[in-house]
Amino acid sequence: MMSTNEHYYIPHKATWPFLVVVGLTLFLAGFANLINGSAMGKPMMVTGGIVFIVMLAGWFSVQAIESESGMYNEQVGFSYRIAMIWFIFSEIMFFAAFFGALFYARVYSVPWLGGEGYGPGIATQEFLWPSFEAIWPTNGPGLRGGEFEAMSAWGLPAINTLILLTSGATVTWAHWGLLSNDRTQLMKGLAATVGFGFLFVVLQGYEYHHAYTELGLTLGSGIYGSTFFMLTGFHGLHVTLGATILAVVLFRCFKGHMTPDNHFVFEAAAWYWHFVDVVWLLLFVFVYWL
Repeated sequence: MMSTNEHYYIPHKATWPFLVVVGLTLFLAGFANLINGSAMGKPMMVTGGIVFIVMLAGWFSVQAIESESGMYNEQVGFSYRIAMIWFIFSEIMFFAAFFGALFYARVYSVPWLGGEGYGPGIATQEFLWPSFEAIWPTNGPGLRGGEFEAMSAWGLPAINTLILLTSGATVTWAHWGLLSNDRTQLMKGLAATVGFGFLFVVLQGYEYHHAYTELGLTLGSGIYGSTFFMLTGFHGLHVTLGATILAVVLFRCFKGHMTPDNHFVFEAAAWYWHFVDVVWLLLFVFVYWL
């Protein structure tokens, strides 16, 4: 049972945060083993993914029961919003690290290897890789990244950009419907957003297949390949999670949950989705276009 007092909601002892740690640890450890050729990688990733899905289902269910039964007061709602803001900030820092790696490689490392600048650049070019040319995208000194073609921005990436921008509009339209108590608009907008989200993931999967089979572009294709797949891959994971969360919100709306005065879960999902949209725009400009 849940324990409360007259001032602030006090949650019961929860096991879901522990399952979050277990699931994500297994998933990420499995991913690391997979890309390093270990046979343990795939089973660990699958196990971690299943644990994480179970956690999402269980934790979402508990939150829905607590919210719909009126256990939360205004102070709890405020603390939820602050927590979500901090969570999104942590996600911003997560992607900032990868964008920073891309920036450092393109602006500093590659020019130094090509002999630009004073001191370190000249020494690196002369003594290590005298034939290396500072061009982007690069397959590295000594062509260690192998032959590959860069991914063009004007194809599936441009289509996916249009899809995500449209999904940002549909989730906002759904929010307007919720605030005006128009359930039909709410559910149509949410359904469209979920559909756009999963369509994005499917098209990105096709893009990855094209990159590996036809362009020769892989995680091992030098700094370009590694930063390309790390940035777009983690973004794709976030789109998958965001679309799943919105699908759960849609399911709850079908059950009659969410009101104009009590719909923080919808707001949190919408904030997260808009964050995903902004990250993709940065990806499109700095990874695909420039």
